[in-house]
Amino acid sequence: MTSGGDSPGMNAAIRSVVRSCAFHGIECYGINRGYEGMIDGDFVKMDARSVKGIINKGGTILKSARSKEFRTKEGRAKAHKQLVKAGIDAFVVIGGDGSFTGAMIFNQEYDFPVMGIPGTIDNDIYGTTHTLGYDTALNTVVEVIDKIRDTASSHNRLFFIEVMGRDVGHIALNVGIGAGAEEILIPEEDLGLDRLLDSLRRSKQTGKSSSIVIVAEGDKIGKNVFELKDYVDVNMSEYEVRVSVLGHMQRGGSPSCFDRVLASRMGVKAVESLITGKSNYMVGLKNDIIDLTPFDQAVKGKSKINMELLRVSEIMSI
Repeated sequence: MTSGGDSPGMNAAIRSVVRSCAFHGIECYGINRGYEGMIDGDFVKMDARSVKGIINKGGTILKSARSKEFRTKEGRAKAHKQLVKAGIDAFVVIGGDGSFTGAMIFNQEYDFPVMGIPGTIDNDIYGTTHTLGYDTALNTVVEVIDKIRDTASSHNRLFFIEVMGRDVGHIALNVGIGAGAEEILIPEEDLGLDRLLDSLRRSKQTGKSSSIVIVAEGDKIGKNVFELKDYVDVNMSEYEVRVSVLGHMQRGGSPSCFDRVLASRMGVKAVESLITGKSNYMVGLKNDIIDLTPFDQAVKGKSKINMELLRVSEIMSI
């Protein structure tokens, strides 16, 4: 099943789980619409041919939804009844920390075997260096910023570009360096409005006729990216300021080769871990090795940005 926000690579992970089951002679069912579908018993039998031609597709063929009912004991009781009725012995959930929290609680209440695969473009889950969809999102965003820069340099404009990242700045920091941004604003580092202006003025003095500022949606400098624009408009009249909010386009598109391979590796590990009796773990990538992290650590732990990248971004923006 897939749960929460979709991300590129989810279909590749579904394919991997289904084909791993087929390889090991295990009957496999897909659960449509996440926990909501589990409560409704919306199951569909899947085999190796059910997942042909989906490795290159974004989104999720099993659909995704957020379920308020599953957050209640009554809702989880209905879900458990449906699983038992269908003869299902374990499940794999592909999603983020909210999905894993639901799986962890369900496991505690019913001792039901479950394994998690991290699927979110924010890369904000502890226990893995990469979540499914993160690499694809980076490539999508860099391509868009490259196009915006053409316009910025043609018109001497300052662009504030908002990217996803409510709690962490992984996307903003990496695409900011990759796309050559002058400033990167992330939740972990409070640059401050005055320091932002000083940086933009230095850029102007050194001969830069246009600037790109990447803003993670969770950045704390202003209430939102439009407030930042207004502040610069008032204090730096020499710039023509524009805002681009990239929004959900970052979630879409065909997954990168990296995400397809990662999804394939994670799916195999999830199924084979369940076969050996393991449960209540998230599959993750650590030092290019697929490993397991207990759900409680994955949910409670905090994903940290690479401090070296902060220093690199400062040097590159001179």
